[in-house]
Amino acid sequence: MEDNHSKNSVPGDSTDLTTVKGEKTGIPKWLMVTVIAMAAVIVGLTVTLIAVIAGKSSGETSHGSQSLQSSQGAQSNSDSTGNGGSSVTEVPESQTGTSQPQVTENGVVLQYSVDNSWGEAGSMFYGLQLGITNNTGDNISGWELVIDVDGLLGCDGWNGTYSRSGDTLAITSMEYNGDIPVGSTVAIGCNINTENEFKISRAILNEMECTVKQGAVVQNNVSADGGNQSVAADVETLLKRSEQAEQGDDWLHTDGNKILDKDGKQVWLTGVNWFGYNTGTNTFDGLWNSELKTSVKAIADHGFNLIRVPISAELINKWSAGEYPQANYNNAYNTELNSMNSLQIFDYFLKLAEENGIKVMPDIHSAETNASGHTVNLWYTDKVSADEYYSALEWLAERYKDNDVIIAYDLKNEPHGKPYEGSGAAIWDDSDSANNWKHAAETAAARILAKNPNVLIMVEGTEIYPVDITGNRDYHSTNDSDYYFNWWGGNLRGVRDFPVDLGAYQDKLVYSPHDYGPTVYLQPWFQGDYDFDSLLSDCWQDNWLYIHNENTTPLLIGEWGGFMKEPNLKWMTCMRRLISENHLNHTFWCFNANSGDTGGLVLDDFTTWDEEKYAFVKEVLWQENGKFVGLDHKIPLGASGIALTDANGLS
Repeated sequence: MEDNHSKNSVPGDSTDLTTVKGEKTGIPKWLMVTVIAMAAVIVGLTVTLIAVIAGKSSGETSHGSQSLQSSQGAQSNSDSTGNGGSSVTEVPESQTGTSQPQVTENGVVLQYSVDNSWGEAGSMFYGLQLGITNNTGDNISGWELVIDVDGLLGCDGWNGTYSRSGDTLAITSMEYNGDIPVGSTVAIGCNINTENEFKISRAILNEMECTVKQGAVVQNNVSADGGNQSVAADVETLLKRSEQAEQGDDWLHTDGNKILDKDGKQVWLTGVNWFGYNTGTNTFDGLWNSELKTSVKAIADHGFNLIRVPISAELINKWSAGEYPQANYNNAYNTELNSMNSLQIFDYFLKLAEENGIKVMPDIHSAETNASGHTVNLWYTDKVSADEYYSALEWLAERYKDNDVIIAYDLKNEPHGKPYEGSGAAIWDDSDSANNWKHAAETAAARILAKNPNVLIMVEGTEIYPVDITGNRDYHSTNDSDYYFNWWGGNLRGVRDFPVDLGAYQDKLVYSPHDYGPTVYLQPWFQGDYDFDSLLSDCWQDNWLYIHNENTTPLLIGEWGGFMKEPNLKWMTCMRRLISENHLNHTFWCFNANSGDTGGLVLDDFTTWDEEKYAFVKEVLWQENGKFVGLDHKIPLGASGIALTDANGLS
């Protein structure tokens, strides 16, 4: 994350230089100027020396008050995490001037990072990681952290006991993290709800003022035990794959509009989205309240045979370079993760998925790690180039080429852009233009399939497509009336004119549109009265359903979902009917509770399921004779499902 510090001005010396003693008459002007300059330097050095001596003699008390003053002297605006509007006070890394001496990190330092944010019901939620660093000179045994947050509405945290009174949040230590030796840091975290932008106005630990800084939180309290600092786990043993699985027997391919297993049995991919690897959490969101192991098991037990995992190209490329951004989760709930880096946690997730009969589909949700990264039109940015995007997919394909838990790659989430954006909008044609999504998809697929020719390739659509492809082939028109519009990633009209060509691997291609209801955006087809038939004619058929109906390739609805209330419920009911009648593959959006415009399958604790919504979705999960069907030939899906070998397959 890049922090843009506001520059602190240094006040000038208040001495009137014209009153410096000495005879003005007869002294050359150059000498007078020299003497004045030397006097100014001496005054400045004297003031600085006095400040340093005073600072050393005043100890923690004076430092505490100075820290608070300094923390109010600058603001940071994050521009790379999706939390860019936060007016959060912090201490700059360097600060000079006699009116505000340089801040050292003595005393207690409260460091924090805003890893995720989302809006809901007119307020904002922020996922925070906080680190309490003890630079006081004495060990801390038992602590209470009191934070004043502007417009505080609520807080749900971990690794501490949280209570709120007005705008004040009090956090007390747990038994396992109450001791903070000198030089050590204890990490805590929370989801905080505010009525406006997040801002810490003051922080006090055990009646000591804290220096508040924004930045990555790294815990190093190696002396603590239990909870968030468990005895080092045997990572190699934890990552060892199940002996029950048979590697390489679960690869899939297509035939017309069907997806088949190695024996030609038609399968039905009925999955769910779980995001976090794209947002800066660097693992799944929700692990601040839940356990990874039990969450994966719950998804399997509820009958989802595939998890679509949104992830950023930036994070993958850091992994490939040997860098492992910190995964943010509840250390006390997920003690087995504490010895793992973020890539190892992803590998551990794959192991858990396999043990529960679930398959996985990574989705490049954004080029950059950013909770708002999906709003960027293209698969590349100023920070992440197109080639770096390709390299991320290529590296994943190479790393997991012998792991058939990953059976597919969704090349890029929701390419989009409007006519007036020109080369900044995703287009679909037969050119090699940088913003031609069809060309990029073919390039990305070729790189993946060169490493692993067994995986399925999911290709989403765009937002716009010319009404007259002959007269507007180069997308030169900027008039909206010259284009068909659909949801981001949902416009696959171009497939009829310019189908994706995977060469010898054409039987690995699946098109993957997204579709949502009127509570996400009031599209033209929702205005006035609408029903199943009008949705077919006004949206679905011409944008993507024709691909299925003409037996071209299979479809997988990569995202659909929303709140279980009108006017959204009517659309959801129609979409469920379409999926059911055509056995369309799909991944429901989403497992997460923190999807602001749709909600999730679990409630805010990420443990309790929304039974009404689950019952709704359950009708389009693959079942035979009341048993959920998995995509692994050997391992049954969840506690009561069956393996693919035991299924009859779709008829």
